[in-house]
Amino acid sequence: MGTTAIEFEAKLLGIDPEEIRTRLLEAGAEHAGDRLQRRYVYDIPGRSGAWVRLRDNGETATLCVKEILSDAIDGVRETETAVSDFDATHAILGKLGYLPKAYQENRRSSWTVLGASVELDHWPRIPPYLEIEGTSGDHVHRVAEALGLPVDELTSENTTAVYRRYGIDIESIPRLTFE
Repeated sequence: MGTTAIEFEAKLLGIDPEEIRTRLLEAGAEHAGDRLQRRYVYDIPGRSGAWVRLRDNGETATLCVKEILSDAIDGVRETETAVSDFDATHAILGKLGYLPKAYQENRRSSWTVLGASVELDHWPRIPPYLEIEGTSGDHVHRVAEALGLPVDELTSENTTAVYRRYGIDIESIPRLTFE
């Protein structure tokens, strides 16, 4: 069954992954695993600020519609459901007329601390960053503070905006991989 929810998440860019791992361990975080994620991103005709994402996180595949409401910490609405087969779902979307604008990969180290999901993300061509997803904006800030991270440096920018900070137009890259 699918769910619709507002995401409460923020990123800290340009991190030192080993320093963050040390802080997570000192805070009693549980390491949930490391994996390669792959995704297709599809535009929704006539809907700017909204897109379809098909993602395989190495354990499960999900189909999601993301809608940007604002640049705030709670600025993205996500409607998501699990799918049983990443490649078959991609084929079905193609038969429905959805052509992927991009295929993307990233490496993710997932942690849980103080009831929040904390991800160390490595994307091709940019420095690694940390993402904290909690139950509210205050929760995200409390987790950052517990890890000794600068709350005033958190950003709620999406991946496209993060790449733009590094002078890269991710939307012009149809295949973003570590190769």
